[in-house]
Amino acid sequence: MSAGRRGLALALVACALTATAATGHAVLQRAEPRVESTQKRSPDEVKLYFTERLEPAYSSVRVLNDRGVQVDRRDGRVDRANPALLRATLPPLPRGAYTVQWRVLSIDADVTEGTFTFRIE
Repeated sequence: MSAGRRGLALALVACALTATAATGHAVLQRAEPRVESTQKRSPDEVKLYFTERLEPAYSSVRVLNDRGVQVDRRDGRVDRANPALLRATLPPLPRGAYTVQWRVLSIDADVTEGTFTFRIE
């Protein structure tokens, strides 16, 4: 095997190993309301669906207004019926931009976190 082909083979193996390692984390699969969406009315709750089961004691979600004040009902929790779903209820929200912050621990002990926004017109 030539040096060029060996290098290519090693690069492909490295990519495969990296992809395998990355799948062990709980990754945000979808959200309601959708990421960067505009809503016509205030949603009743935020739902975050992940690719892995979550550890309820170490997973959280917060919804903040444009001043950084938490506006959800402070009841963020992992859904008992679906351990890959993190949710929080919301009071009626006025027009504006809102940021969803989440931090989760998957059952394999990997922490992931992120933020996204949505707007209410």
